[in-house]
Amino acid sequence: MNTSFWRNSLGLEPEDDWRREWAAGILSYFASVYIVMVNAAILHDAGMPLRAGMVATLLTAITGCLLMAFGGKTPIIVVPGMGINAFFSYTLVHSMKLDWREALAVVVVTGVLFAIVAFTSLYRILSDAIPHNLQHAITVGIGLFLTFIGLQKSGIVIAHRTTFVAIGHFSDPAVITSCVTLLLALVLFVRGTRGGLLISMAVGTGLAYLLGVGHVPEKLESGNVFTGYGDVFVGMGWSSVLSLVFWIAVFLLLLIVVFENIGLIASQTLLANRPERFKSSLRALSLANIAAGLFGSSPVVAAAESNAGIAAGGRSGLTSLVTGLLFAATFLFIPLLTYVPDSAIAPILIVIGGLMVQSVREMDFNDMTEVFPSFLVMVMIPFTYSIVDGMAFGFITYPVMKLAMNRGKEVPTALYVIAGLFLANFVLHALL
Repeated sequence: MNTSFWRNSLGLEPEDDWRREWAAGILSYFASVYIVMVNAAILHDAGMPLRAGMVATLLTAITGCLLMAFGGKTPIIVVPGMGINAFFSYTLVHSMKLDWREALAVVVVTGVLFAIVAFTSLYRILSDAIPHNLQHAITVGIGLFLTFIGLQKSGIVIAHRTTFVAIGHFSDPAVITSCVTLLLALVLFVRGTRGGLLISMAVGTGLAYLLGVGHVPEKLESGNVFTGYGDVFVGMGWSSVLSLVFWIAVFLLLLIVVFENIGLIASQTLLANRPERFKSSLRALSLANIAAGLFGSSPVVAAAESNAGIAAGGRSGLTSLVTGLLFAATFLFIPLLTYVPDSAIAPILIVIGGLMVQSVREMDFNDMTEVFPSFLVMVMIPFTYSIVDGMAFGFITYPVMKLAMNRGKEVPTALYVIAGLFLANFVLHALL
């Protein structure tokens, strides 16, 4: 194929430099590859085999990056979303009592609906229906939730019979490993070290084995990396598709996926100086979400780590293509990745949670009818250990606060409907 074919296919402009795009793709890979281990660990908490979760994560990331390269033609990296994977495992499976296979069916249906939204003007209607404060509050709440999960997994915070939570035992080598890994991750991050989260995870893994708290997988699976993956690939369970719980799960997951990705893609296409490719990127991402459910992963997002590649000069789909090819090469290392312990993964969740909390800066704190509903979303997500219930408190309170101030006209009709659905969900749970 000639050069012009590839330039057109990947959206390369005359001023774009091939070598710079390759360098940006490599940087984006090292900034985001940690997600393979972290996402698989969270999927494993839902009951999915760990190695199959890694395969699913990689296939999803490869497909997402290729769709973004040739469909979106932007340097946006597509990977399973942190926070959304927590919703998958800890809300859909643990709180709403869906099997992980049924949760994958929720992901596929959500992906199809997301595609309908992305390929029509519905994404504008949905985006306008939810106040910006509530949108940012969801991101902050999920960030706090991820932080809490990371603190639990690391042993820095433990259960307590009286106070519910307490500080962990710092004589425990696993806790020491987690604290050292966390400090290293923070230092590398604030210094802007490329691949800092991956480096800290590698150091934490080595330290865990030195202190004797590393783990050998209980069952060393034989065969190639795809052994056992057949049960996960297109492994959706449809037994609950007619239940109310299933469709509540779809509705809530759709809200999270749409709002988070609209914001991320808008900012990243602007940062890459390609705002005209917003729509094509959103459409590519919606198709990647369907693929995520089919491959056996939680939904995907336009990774925040894409900013690293964009800052390094990535402007076209070539950047995401290079990252996708490197994700494909990662299959060679899957057997080694199963040795990464929770004490090396948990600190990464804490750091990512801290990054998500930065969305609080985008919120308006001058209007109390906006502040209190947003505050409830932020605190109730981690305190109820449920993203759904935390969102419900804020979405129900919002129209009530506006009506109390005779400002009901400020509430979009769609938000009244959403609040009513959340309230109906509480009532149904109380009656069942």
